[in-house]
Amino acid sequence: MQYDKSNLSEAVLLKLYKDLLRPRMIEEKMLILLRQGKISKWFSGIGQEAISVGVTNVLNEEEYILPMHRNLAVFTTRGIPLHRLFSQWQGKMNGFTKGRDRSFHFGTQDYKIIGMISHLGPQLGVANGIALADILQNKKVVTAVFTGEGGTSEGDFHEALNIASVWDLPVIFCIENNGYGLSTPTKEQYNCKNLADRALGYGMESYIIDGNNILEVYTKLKEIAEELREKPRPVLIEFKTFRMRGHEEASGTKYVPEELMTEWGKKDPISNYEKFLLKEGVLTDEKIEALRVMIETEINENLKLAFDEEEVQSEPEQELLDVYAPFEYEETNPGSVVEHIRLVDAISKGLKQSMEKHSNLVIMGQDVADYGGVFKITEGFMNAFGKERVRNTPICESGIVSAAMGLSINGMKAVVEMQFADFVSSGFNPVVNYLAKSHYRWSEKADVVIRMPCGGDVGAGPFHSQTNEAWFTKTPGLKVVYPAFPYDAKGLLATAINDPNPVLFFEHKALYRSIYQNVPADYYTLPFGKAALLKEGIDITIVSYGAGVHWALDTLEKNPDISADLIDLRTLAPLDMDAVYSSVEKTGKLIILQEDSMFGGIASDISAMVMENKFQYLDGPVKRVASMETPIPFAKKLEDNYLPKNRFLVALKELLKY
Repeated sequence: MQYDKSNLSEAVLLKLYKDLLRPRMIEEKMLILLRQGKISKWFSGIGQEAISVGVTNVLNEEEYILPMHRNLAVFTTRGIPLHRLFSQWQGKMNGFTKGRDRSFHFGTQDYKIIGMISHLGPQLGVANGIALADILQNKKVVTAVFTGEGGTSEGDFHEALNIASVWDLPVIFCIENNGYGLSTPTKEQYNCKNLADRALGYGMESYIIDGNNILEVYTKLKEIAEELREKPRPVLIEFKTFRMRGHEEASGTKYVPEELMTEWGKKDPISNYEKFLLKEGVLTDEKIEALRVMIETEINENLKLAFDEEEVQSEPEQELLDVYAPFEYEETNPGSVVEHIRLVDAISKGLKQSMEKHSNLVIMGQDVADYGGVFKITEGFMNAFGKERVRNTPICESGIVSAAMGLSINGMKAVVEMQFADFVSSGFNPVVNYLAKSHYRWSEKADVVIRMPCGGDVGAGPFHSQTNEAWFTKTPGLKVVYPAFPYDAKGLLATAINDPNPVLFFEHKALYRSIYQNVPADYYTLPFGKAALLKEGIDITIVSYGAGVHWALDTLEKNPDISADLIDLRTLAPLDMDAVYSSVEKTGKLIILQEDSMFGGIASDISAMVMENKFQYLDGPVKRVASMETPIPFAKKLEDNYLPKNRFLVALKELLKY
């Protein structure tokens, strides 16, 4: 292996060696502990250390780096105390996830490291969001993110590269091409000669670097990072390297030809660099021995701290508290001036006032800038706030949701407009696995609102009419808001944007331009988890939300002899069950109306909770009314039959007679 030390000082050369040696010795110790049953799992990076060490050393301390599960050297080079890493791996409280996740599935703002999730791909989009926040804050910094050659097959990889290129984001995309995705060789993963060649299709520059040559990694990356700080743009780097151990230790390496192991064993990044430094006189055998003794002592002392630490104790109340980031609702009351406006206008005005209130708020979505969005919610916003804060995006929901998470990590707020709620399925993974779980896992907020134009009764067919709130109400960590009126929509949207937690904000398309209300002209907020009692009666409780509220109102207006409490839930997570319980205790009967199909919906959970907790007050079975168990059809008569609004009165009267 050829080394070119260029103009590097002896101090730099020696530091690189120390940074290589420390993670290798830690790994060797962990493999012993694994065999002794003292740790549960290990993903080895032996043979790949030069990449992590080189990349981390060229970044400044304030620059974010997003590693994967084979990048121990990123964490050690950044100076994370070893006892905290060891506690993390043992699932103890002094780690970074309070025992809730393992390995390198964590982040830490203290060291500007943002760890992975097992789904791999969203990490790349998060790096884009972090870099975008830096651009918007006029910081001359770069972000580095890692993936393996296997991860480049995921759609998130391609979405992230495209976004970074279109937006000129200073992201260094690092591919550690180690030959195998678990046991699948590269020839079965992609059919191009080099992964770096993919950059051409995205208008990006790329480089192929010997990932086992620490000086080549360091000098080339240093040059690239310095350029990107002055002229922001993304760069794709393919590091050629090899993984000398299994994907994780249990899998072994039997699938690797022995001659290949021998060939790469000769390219070991540490032993070869050590020989070079000995030859150059930077190292001596005595210095090496002293370094090894020092690192071994450091490892053993920190291991003792971790082993001596008590096991994590389960405290259910604290577990539940940590699902969401702390949020103290601040009530803001408006003045007396009101406007008689539609639901669509209330959302637009509320969003605009939040943009004025929060200078760090960014709106992203397809066609939201010049065009104003397909429903014209953001019409005129680009002229008012600039194209930097009102951003058209490529058609890539997953990449944009991930970027929104990156904005939040780097001190911004994000509102993402799904063109239709149906399309969120293309971004489902980062919503339910990244946004929803980040605070519980490592205390990181996800200050993101996803606007969800939804619902049927508009003749739009199966892919533009779903009301898919139940996909998210079952996911801990998400908040779900579903207003039925302009007044509620404006105030709840303001609260959603103030809240540092991820919020799915459902907006029913059929109500956009059909429902008017007097709405305060000023900015104001409304609390989550507080249902609205729209009508009061004594015979039955009706619970609904969204368009169902209006169907219920219409039914009661046409049947004035029915005396009912009508509850509009307004938010589904948190859910105001106290309002439901109180009403059921009074009326003795409950019917729940939802637009979503029956099975697995909100109505089922409300019914179950009332049956479990207020059974003694019931004078009849809890009744659910919902749409048919089919996709939403297009033709008018088919859609009318699908929706429950025409079946609601029959069910209501049946329950009243019970």
